[in-house]
Amino acid sequence: MTDVRVRFAPSPTGYLHVGGARTALYNWLHAQRHGGTFVLRVEDTDAARNTTESTDAILASLSWLGLRWDEGPYLQSEARAEHVAVAQRLVDEGRAYYCDCARAEIEERVRDPHATRYDGHCRDRGLAPGTGRVVRFRVPDGRTVVRDLLRGEPAFDHAGIDDFVVLRSDGTPVFVLANAVDDARMRISHVIRGEEHLPTTPKYILLCEAMGAPVPTFAHLPVLVNEKRQKLSKRRDHVAVEYYREQGFLPDALVNYLALLGWSPRDDREILSRDELVAAFDVGSVNLSAAFFDEAKLRHFNGVYIRERAPDRFLDDARPWVDDAARARGWTIDDAVLERVAPLAQTRVALLSEVPDLVEPFFVDDVVVDGAAVEEVLLRPPYARSVLTAALSDYADCDWVAERIKDCTHELGARHDLNLRKTQAPIRVAVTGRKVGLPLFETLEVLGRDRALARITAALERYLSHDEDVTPRATGAR
Repeated sequence: MTDVRVRFAPSPTGYLHVGGARTALYNWLHAQRHGGTFVLRVEDTDAARNTTESTDAILASLSWLGLRWDEGPYLQSEARAEHVAVAQRLVDEGRAYYCDCARAEIEERVRDPHATRYDGHCRDRGLAPGTGRVVRFRVPDGRTVVRDLLRGEPAFDHAGIDDFVVLRSDGTPVFVLANAVDDARMRISHVIRGEEHLPTTPKYILLCEAMGAPVPTFAHLPVLVNEKRQKLSKRRDHVAVEYYREQGFLPDALVNYLALLGWSPRDDREILSRDELVAAFDVGSVNLSAAFFDEAKLRHFNGVYIRERAPDRFLDDARPWVDDAARARGWTIDDAVLERVAPLAQTRVALLSEVPDLVEPFFVDDVVVDGAAVEEVLLRPPYARSVLTAALSDYADCDWVAERIKDCTHELGARHDLNLRKTQAPIRVAVTGRKVGLPLFETLEVLGRDRALARITAALERYLSHDEDVTPRATGAR
């Protein structure tokens, strides 16, 4: 078997799209599976749209995903002289020619809407290089067959391919020429890319044959779509890898999920390590149907990965989000407390960005109580005042460990003919300001008796003192 050499070739005109990330992943997995080489090539020949910031962002996203390249990153612009030289060689060999036809002239001559865009007017005029002249490839008669691992052997009749431009009038190479030349120079064996490139593949193959270069094996991947079966769009969908990083997704979770967008292992497992993905991946078994990028399912995957994390690693993962929140909200982080509550948060979150809200009650003097929680949990139930009043008394003498606090709360509820869920709801709101959060009894233990009782007292005074004004205010002791 020929040495496997694949490439990912993004254009640095913006962020790394999740569709591009899947393409990069499939190339990386194919190389890893076959002991091959993963080449990174930045196709930066569109000077009007390319930016260094975009290049840096794409490389950072690939690194964050753990898709390490074996060669590169190469800049396509650095090979421009070679691209131009190949175009000139094609002219010298009669496989290409200069053309001075303006677009308006071509449109005037080709009135038939079913005809190709160019009528070959300059094929035999023998034009020399000159200002405003492009180089066109002379498409021979016949047809081109694309050998595609997913699509079989689609054939393209050359009657439907006009003599296409390979060198613009300003001397810059077009996309298809640069790709063919670079892939030949880098000895790329497999071109795994999106299906939007399939229509230009016959031109790519014709150029390879004209250069005397081997034609790679292709795999044109189906597109990613949203829940409405629309192709993912940056105007309406979250498509940037950076977005998912900023939201607190783990790279391993995103890699696992992207791998399953169109492909699955034969045993139908969904949660797979990178090593398991490499061992099972077969690009030839990718489904041709468009793949639904389901953010809800990705979120589920991320939750699974978070819960499987070692506690100390989870704390390391979550710490940047906690530190950012502390700076923005004026907290003072107690590292010992954070180490105690991080494992509790680990069982509750699907995103790392959700951690700060859960741990906030431990690092503030006053908690801001959610208005909806006041209405639903403190004001509406007729038993809220009785529960909080009893909690002040019972908790004063309770052994301050989670299990005993739970027993004490259960006994308190039994006296008021309430189940544990109803009993703990007003206590949670008074102490944390929220209806949902970390396990209540462990929260109370870590928070400490004095702070817990002070917050319950404040909630009684501020929300259950029969004042008409029940506007949510901070609850707690300073």
